Amino acid sequence: MNTADLGLPVEVPSTALFTDQYELTMLQAALRAGTAGRRSVFEVFTRRLPHGRRYGVVAGTGRVLDAVENFRFDADVIGFLRERGVVDEPTLRWLADYRFSGDVWGYPEGEVYFPGSPILRVEGSFAECVLLETVILSILNHDSAIAAAASRMSAAAGDRPLIEMGARRTHELAAVAASRAAYIGGFTSTSDLAAGFRYGIPTVGTSAHAFTLLHDHERDAFRAQVDSMGRGTTLLVDTYDVAEAVRTAVEVAGPELGAVRIDSGDLLLVAHRVRQQLDELGATGTRILVTSDLDEYAIASLAAAPVDAYGVGTQLVTGSGHPTASMVYKLVARAESADAGAPLVPVAKRSTGGKTSVGGRKWAARRLDADGVAEAEVIGTGPVPADLADRQLLVQLVKGGDVVAREPLEVVRDRHAEARANLPLSAMQLSRGEPVIPTEYVHTRPGSQSGA
Repeated sequence: MNTADLGLPVEVPSTALFTDQYELTMLQAALRAGTAGRRSVFEVFTRRLPHGRRYGVVAGTGRVLDAVENFRFDADVIGFLRERGVVDEPTLRWLADYRFSGDVWGYPEGEVYFPGSPILRVEGSFAECVLLETVILSILNHDSAIAAAASRMSAAAGDRPLIEMGARRTHELAAVAASRAAYIGGFTSTSDLAAGFRYGIPTVGTSAHAFTLLHDHERDAFRAQVDSMGRGTTLLVDTYDVAEAVRTAVEVAGPELGAVRIDSGDLLLVAHRVRQQLDELGATGTRILVTSDLDEYAIASLAAAPVDAYGVGTQLVTGSGHPTASMVYKLVARAESADAGAPLVPVAKRSTGGKTSVGGRKWAARRLDADGVAEAEVIGTGPVPADLADRQLLVQLVKGGDVVAREPLEVVRDRHAEARANLPLSAMQLSRGEPVIPTEYVHTRPGSQSGA
């Protein structure tokens, strides 16, 4: 069982400065005005999916929980803020004692989402909640974008495994997060050792063109690799002439050769030729791995090719054209006063230009048809209708400042596979289209079952 998400095997520094300065200046003003202690509800949602996408994927929740736990203003951080004059001394004293003590609810990681879905709900005083905006959004926007791309790629790949190999195409820390998100979305392994160390993701890797070029002859390179790693290794066969390399690879490793990797050329044509050649040489069990700037469309185009696995880099770690999920963090309700029992009042942005929001503390449920297939994302305020009571999506993640819902990454991965399988079949289409199910907003009056 993967238990990496139950506690990182590395020291995590303070995340307190993963924030925008205006969050601290808002805090200072609210403290001075006496409004900082008002109970508040913030929600994370997106107004629309990236153009052409049919569903989104919630990813990064486990990393958010780590970030919230480590959101601490230690002496060095306080010293930096004081030196820069970011906020005044009363605010610095407040920050020095900061510990998030509120509640967080959210879609469980790996679940799918749609426009308006309250993906995360953060509740507590205005002061403690407003500080978390940037760190929460930076994690969820990045990881959810990568997971959505990974999900589309894994749907296109079917039963064929996918290897994440994009570490050289993005920031070194983003690469680790991308590996985690890709694994949630359906990838089976990564080439990034940091991701394997931190999250327990299976790691793979053999050799690059440089290893072949190091040797005087391709045969020498293959022999060195087989002697070191065994006949089950994967040999890279497109440094020079592919046909000659395949012949040499089988001569060196024998028919027990594990796999060959093709990294250039017309992959569809070359894969057919290589498969035929391998079979003629008796290497019928040797697999074919293809790489070279693949995305979900290229993977789908190779569905009929004799390919056994795909390696994906650049397009994955950049979200296959959509590097952010465009999520926002908005105040949707706040108390009338700082009194503990003061009622919540819905609030919402009303400006024009497509940036309006819906006020009120929300619940979410997914309505299914008679066959158990999702047919609508229902978002509401007030009590949850009885017919949706057992279809609620939000679960509690943090209670009174304590994380209560850490999960092994394998559980998250399995959840996504199940959630995707419960969507209409059209969700798997790569052609441009609207969200695969509509979002419906309802407001119910008190009297029926209460929401989470």
